[in-house]
Amino acid sequence: MGDTPVGKLLLKLSPPVMLALLIQSIYNIVDSYFVARYSLSGLTALSVIYPIQLLMTSLGTGVGTGLGILVSRMDGTGDAGRQRDLAKSGLWLGLANALVFAAAGALLVEGYFALSSDQPEVRAAGVQYGRIIFLGSLGLFVESNCTKLLQAKGNMLLPMLAQVAGAVINLVLDPVLIFGLLGAPELGVAGAAVATVLGQWAAMGITLAAVWRTYGMCGRLRFADCRKIFRCGLPSIAMQSLYTLYIIGLNLILKQFTEDAVTVLGIYYKLQAFFFIPLMGLQQVIVPVISYNHGAGSAGRVRETLRCAVRISVAVMALATAAFWAVPEWLLSIFSPDAAILAIGVPALRRIALSFVPAGATMMLTVYFQGVDRGKSSLFVTVLRQVVLLVPLAWVLHFWGLGFVWLTFPLTELAVLACSLVLYRVKRLPAGLRP
Repeated sequence: MGDTPVGKLLLKLSPPVMLALLIQSIYNIVDSYFVARYSLSGLTALSVIYPIQLLMTSLGTGVGTGLGILVSRMDGTGDAGRQRDLAKSGLWLGLANALVFAAAGALLVEGYFALSSDQPEVRAAGVQYGRIIFLGSLGLFVESNCTKLLQAKGNMLLPMLAQVAGAVINLVLDPVLIFGLLGAPELGVAGAAVATVLGQWAAMGITLAAVWRTYGMCGRLRFADCRKIFRCGLPSIAMQSLYTLYIIGLNLILKQFTEDAVTVLGIYYKLQAFFFIPLMGLQQVIVPVISYNHGAGSAGRVRETLRCAVRISVAVMALATAAFWAVPEWLLSIFSPDAAILAIGVPALRRIALSFVPAGATMMLTVYFQGVDRGKSSLFVTVLRQVVLLVPLAWVLHFWGLGFVWLTFPLTELAVLACSLVLYRVKRLPAGLRP
């Protein structure tokens, strides 16, 4: 963390984390692919519930990020004595989060779908899928915390292998349980949910065993540590949670035109995952690197880490932009060849893709603020994007027609990038850090 050249360090640590997160995101993508071949209403239901799954992932990832930051900071300052207490407190937080979602999801999922869709078939499929996902969420929450605890110690390979194992289980079981193959009952959309939960629990088992070996289980549950974990992870939780809320807001605006537009937005988020999720993995890599060097007082390595991360993210987003402009019809037809979906989706993908490059740069600046203990700056940028700009701007633009709503994305990302650069210039690292 403190001596290896930054470029070499990121190239070593990033690929396993990127792949692990991408595989984690594939759960919903794989579910959507097979469900689309079972029923179009099921695909719409998964598009509607996708933001809630993102909310679950954001909470799990955010708590895990807080754990990782604290562990890395302790290593950087030479104070690693209480890491077992942190690890145990983090695992208990994972259990608490699972219980909250199991209870709230079971009670509120029907009301959520009643608000989000006017089609009875979509509501029924969504409630069926959602209840299973919520009740089985322990695997997602505990695995997220275990993964960050292992990554903070430089173990990037095992979390990736755990995600691969879970994704393979989901991929194999999806068609079996959805369509009733090999003598299994035909569960339809519920089968996709069962396959997802079983895959997440398998990944949890693998990472939990490794955490047990690395940290031991003799630490104490300390509520003070729980507060620290949440405080350190709050910018990440807020960033991704607000991301969820703005998708719900956009769904409600798009529903005023047609539910096909809601389906297009859901397909878009599944497609962009192949580019944005790896960058979220890069975020998770640079946070402990920046936190370690910030704690060690090495400002030069902090800035070099940010520069390398921005270069990588801009390159990835330029590739994503090219793909969305060149072959939007093919990308959409992976999930649905329906003519109405293609008519709405092709111009939508091309207009949204204009936001990719500025969004990639902003993602790195946001976690830079988090890593140098400027959580308020990170939170401000997130709130500006997800609360102040995206949904209100989409609501204003929808009066000019559906095509203008998609321009919300590039207009928002350009404004947020400009704000992030101003914050970066105005307040650099504390003067006490050595260059």
